[in-house]
Amino acid sequence: MSKTTAQIEPGKDEKQDESLVPKHVGVIMDGNHRWAQKRHLPGAAGHRAGAKGVRKISEACVEQGIDTLTLFAFSTENWYRPEGEVNMLMDLMRYVMRTDLQDLHAQGVKLRIIGDRSRFAKDIHAMMDESEQLTRQNTRLNLNVAVNYGGRWDIVEASKALARKVQNGELAPDDISEQTLQQQMSLGDLPEPDLLIRTGGDYRVSNFLLWDIAYTELYFTDAFWPEFDGNHLRQAVQTFSARLRRFGRRA
Repeated sequence: MSKTTAQIEPGKDEKQDESLVPKHVGVIMDGNHRWAQKRHLPGAAGHRAGAKGVRKISEACVEQGIDTLTLFAFSTENWYRPEGEVNMLMDLMRYVMRTDLQDLHAQGVKLRIIGDRSRFAKDIHAMMDESEQLTRQNTRLNLNVAVNYGGRWDIVEASKALARKVQNGELAPDDISEQTLQQQMSLGDLPEPDLLIRTGGDYRVSNFLLWDIAYTELYFTDAFWPEFDGNHLRQAVQTFSARLRRFGRRA
């Protein structure tokens, strides 16, 4: 009998067949503020607790044989939050890059920041560049962090890149294909996500990797991001391994 979600025991330490482990996992990290509210803490405490989860889940991915992890940290829509909250998130971004980068580097994590960097302060922009430069040769885990990112923005930017190639005579319009557009996407050089996890109990993808997740398996959990740990990740992976992926074909 195949596994079902109900049969999976969170935290059970069983060796996964490598062919059943997703190579690329995306995570919509949701629920920081609600985690804090539940504990009668300010929202900032939830975001600080959530920031600690990046290193925790990166370590869990390495342990479980996942090659690539893409985290949705700050969307293009998040700028519409109260100014005080946005400023706090910017300071938190600085703090994480100052304090966690060396640990991630020591783990062999290759960091990539995806999204529109133009709205960030110069010092944050410089720290992003330095972080990518420091970790560029690492191979144990590809960690992509999406900031000021939106799936629609990504598709528009890829389309602009192709339009410039046509304008410059480098590409004929009839030669534009899914593959040529894919190559211009933020993660165009990486395999598409096998599994997308959303924490926090909501059931939507919120403009994240819209092009990339066409055939990605979706997994939703009520666990808030600050409490999502290696056991939660293992449960998601085990659920993924029980699914039959057809990619539009018959089994």
